[in-house]
Amino acid sequence: MAKKEKSEYLIQSVSHALDLLEQFHDEVDELGVTELSKRLQLHKNNVFRLLATLESRGYIEQNKVTENYRLGLKTLELGQTFVKQMGLLRQSRPVLEEVVRECNETSYVAILKDFNIIYLDVVETDLTVRVVPRVGSRLPSYCTAAGKVQIAHLSDEEIDEYFPARELKPLTINTITDREELKKQLKQVAEQGYAIDDEELDVGVRCVSAPIRDYTRRIVGALSISGPAMRLSTERLDKELIPLAIKAADEISAKLGFHK
Repeated sequence: MAKKEKSEYLIQSVSHALDLLEQFHDEVDELGVTELSKRLQLHKNNVFRLLATLESRGYIEQNKVTENYRLGLKTLELGQTFVKQMGLLRQSRPVLEEVVRECNETSYVAILKDFNIIYLDVVETDLTVRVVPRVGSRLPSYCTAAGKVQIAHLSDEEIDEYFPARELKPLTINTITDREELKKQLKQVAEQGYAIDDEELDVGVRCVSAPIRDYTRRIVGALSISGPAMRLSTERLDKELIPLAIKAADEISAKLGFHK
């Protein structure tokens, strides 16, 4: 008997419920029944039933003032469970704390997902002027050190497959917007083993990042050190922060079973 494709086992109502939850992303905090109906292309009655079910389980809650809906605490609990279960997070936390003790700049671990980077964990400096990355937020890979150090090890074909139809949007005057120039820089990143974000994402912010590998030698994330450009001079990057980022990323990699 032929094996059925997994798509044949999909339950439409569950799929609709997940589609509804996924509407709450980025800056979208609250949505009403009418807006959700338009987005999901479902009748309002169907949307209301989905909301009622999700609300009863704590995945959705209603703002009693606006009567709109937002994510409930249960979604946060699930997200925290996922993060805690990731070996990368467990192994990286003490290393991040040690990095911040050594250089007193914000340090974080990020992963690559759909050519965006996602912050998994952050340890901040106690200095008043500092970079404060938000855990869970998504940023483009082409203009971040953590992104470039991870996509640098992809083939030209993989890079071309993603970027041809996508504009490399300039976020600052330093953002690389030419694909060929980006690929040239990525080759250099792969050779040197680290990447720099020289005010390419945010004006006044610099960052250095090194890759984290697991026991299969696959890159599974990146460790970064970020700070105001006025503190992260080229000299300090070269003498202190680049070596520190590489050492810290190597330490996490070793904990994940990677051996050079």
